[in-house]
Amino acid sequence: MFELKDYQPARRVALLLLPGFSLHELALARAALATANRLAEAELFLLTLYSLDGQPVGDADGLAIAVQQALPASPAYDLLFAFGGEPPASRAGLEPSLALLQQAGKLDIPLLGVGGGTAWLALAGVMAGYKTSVHWMVAERYAERFPQSAVSSNLFEIDRNRMSCGGGMATLDLSLALIGRIQGMELAAAVSEVLMHERMRAADERQRVPLVSQLGGSAQPKLVKAVTLMEGNLEDPLTTDEIADRVCVSRRQLERLFKQHLNSVPSQYYLELRLKRARQLLLQTSKSIIQIGLSCGFSSGPHFSSAYRNHFGVTPREDRLRNQPGRRAGPEAAES
Repeated sequence: MFELKDYQPARRVALLLLPGFSLHELALARAALATANRLAEAELFLLTLYSLDGQPVGDADGLAIAVQQALPASPAYDLLFAFGGEPPASRAGLEPSLALLQQAGKLDIPLLGVGGGTAWLALAGVMAGYKTSVHWMVAERYAERFPQSAVSSNLFEIDRNRMSCGGGMATLDLSLALIGRIQGMELAAAVSEVLMHERMRAADERQRVPLVSQLGGSAQPKLVKAVTLMEGNLEDPLTTDEIADRVCVSRRQLERLFKQHLNSVPSQYYLELRLKRARQLLLQTSKSIIQIGLSCGFSSGPHFSSAYRNHFGVTPREDRLRNQPGRRAGPEAAES
């Protein structure tokens, strides 16, 4: 049985449904908060389902979901999740509804945007001057429409009393971070385990953007093939010459492709791929640090630790301890 001492007072949580919201994202947030209540055997989070007018709201698939009540003009909640699809291009007819969100912003109530819910908050003017995380597929459009917000490519953002994520599984990561901030990381870690979440991802982790999307409309099959070769050969890295030979270009041509489209050189891009894979293994498995380093193409523990620290700013051991609450240093401690 999970035990936690010194609970913080219960928080009244508004789950606001806006047109086009994702039922999956709503379910993830509710599951995290409800599981925290169940594990703690206390109502730490009092959940209420709202819409702007009290009427059912259509989700992304057109399914109408009933709510408990309309969002009140005088906030009767301590924090608010906004779930939604992309808002209309015009504010016409939305002013009364947006005023409800503006009122929450004026009262300094923490506001959390999930998926398109962040754009609804931005439309209400309550995200100006804050860092925001939105899905990589809509990031450019969001930045153009709401230039007062600083768009981030991180998995989620927590900037003072504004929090945001691009939706999907990042909804669970943001919800766990919220639980950790309010009731402690021990409870957040327990919730993560119950929900069989492979690990609690940190806010500063980057969204994974498919290479084809990174390249935009330009078709670069040689570059895609080169990166695919790198991803398939992490344990025994290929040389730049070997990669160039396999994709049938010269070394200089390959370097030009990487510089033009990825703003990097092949060797550096390859190193970053190996380090990102190493970090996944570090945080998701119990393998020793030496084992992880060797499996990602590093010749020794010190070589791996040095490269890791240069890229992430911490040693592998420090990163593992920081991101796995309650974990004790094992035999691999000496290897970092």
